[in-house]
Amino acid sequence: MRAFLFSIVALLIFSSCSSVKRNQKFIAEGDYDRAIDLAVKKLQKDKYVEKNDEHIILLEEAYKKAVSEDTRRINFLKKSNESNKSRSIYLLYKKLEDRQFLVRPLLPLYSKTLGRNADFKFKDYSSQIITAKQNYVADLYNEAVRLKNRNTVEDYRDSYYLLCDIHDLQPNYKDVNTLLDDTRFLGTDFVMVSLNNRTNQVIPFRLERELLDFNTYGLNNFWTEFHSKPENGIEYTHAIDLNLRNIAISPERISETEERRSQRIKDGWEYKKDRNGNYVLDREGNKIKVDVYKNVTAIVNITTQEKAVQVAGEVIYKDLLNNRNLNNYPLASEFVFENTFASYRGDKQALSQNDWIWVQNRFVHFPTNEQMVFDAGEDMKERLKEILKRNF
Repeated sequence: MRAFLFSIVALLIFSSCSSVKRNQKFIAEGDYDRAIDLAVKKLQKDKYVEKNDEHIILLEEAYKKAVSEDTRRINFLKKSNESNKSRSIYLLYKKLEDRQFLVRPLLPLYSKTLGRNADFKFKDYSSQIITAKQNYVADLYNEAVRLKNRNTVEDYRDSYYLLCDIHDLQPNYKDVNTLLDDTRFLGTDFVMVSLNNRTNQVIPFRLERELLDFNTYGLNNFWTEFHSKPENGIEYTHAIDLNLRNIAISPERISETEERRSQRIKDGWEYKKDRNGNYVLDREGNKIKVDVYKNVTAIVNITTQEKAVQVAGEVIYKDLLNNRNLNNYPLASEFVFENTFASYRGDKQALSQNDWIWVQNRFVHFPTNEQMVFDAGEDMKERLKEILKRNF
């Protein structure tokens, strides 16, 4: 027990020494906020325990150096001509304030080594933060407007993201909400998708509706919208033509086969006898039992219903702005209806597992041609989805 307690104490001392050394290293490397975070975590557990006295001293040192470093950097930025300096100044003031919020709940922190409470200078940065935030938001706004006025898709999108930052910092700033709508619209690729039936057959309306319902494709592309009908005021940059060229439907086929089944199955037991007709005994003098087998047969009449459809076409990906085809993808799908059922004559024990499944089945009505084409279209929709994913 003593050895166990000694090990625990030694482990705690080692852990404390280890964290102190890490904090000393952080401070030596100028990583003051990391040192502050580690010291705060230790002191939050118990700021009165003697082993944490060193962390109080290190926290005071790291805090003073961090504040001095941030203040020096802010003063430099205010005098400099660095681009994007308003963002840096705003974030530095926020960091000064957040650091105070982190340390303040721990106070007072008394250090036996220092013989006094640790000294932390706190300031009210609210005015500086408000001013820095206003400057930052104004710079973001000017940059967003500048990008929007360059009139390229990429710049519209970059402008949109800057406007999102403004909206997060200061909702309802100037005309940001209107600009968000404008840049989102101007930065979006609108794609016209058309389904062209060139098969000389009627395509089920359900299939056309499913193929053109892009809400079910799960593409999740923020900057791309697919339309099946043109809308006024929209310039379509790309187009997808889904051309159906051939629909082949096989006739309804019913085939019948007759197959013989045979099995050797267990049929009870009997006492084992030797050649002379005497019972064979085991070591304990008991009669030995042996299994008795018999052969069983059955005739299975198997009926199979079959009907198939093939739908073939192509997908053409177009660049409407430059009036050229970008790619061409063959598109084909097949759907096969098949139903097998059976009856038998003879001993049912001769049937296989598949035979039993077929015996449970019954004749079903063949699906209509329209249903067959629709079912093939479901697979075609998945193939079209993969093509769209590769291109958008």
